[in-house]
Amino acid sequence: MFELLLGGVEIDQDNNIVLLDKEMASMRQGRAFLSQINDNIPRGLSSMKQMASTLESQRRMRPLPRTEFDNLILSMVYSAHQAWNQESKEEQEAWGGVLLQLANITVYELRGNYLFSYA
Repeated sequence: MFELLLGGVEIDQDNNIVLLDKEMASMRQGRAFLSQINDNIPRGLSSMKQMASTLESQRRMRPLPRTEFDNLILSMVYSAHQAWNQESKEEQEAWGGVLLQLANITVYELRGNYLFSYA
């Protein structure tokens, strides 16, 4: 996944993620990646906030499965891109808030939820 991201991505006019490396995009891994990111990552601010809230409420229940963790990372990347590309300060701050929320969930997952079970 990270090799594909390093090759560069952009968001097209239909709000879909496109790989800049056309060779990678045509490979099976590239097509699977595009399917994952375009089908499983929320695109709107309110839906991204809802996903982050849902993940936060489930934190103490279980570690995220690999696919959900990958979606979390991709959502973070998408949120960072959106925060960077917003024209209004309010929208930048809103996307930045979601990015921070997702980053906190990611750190929690990387450390392992057993560290926080006594807090």
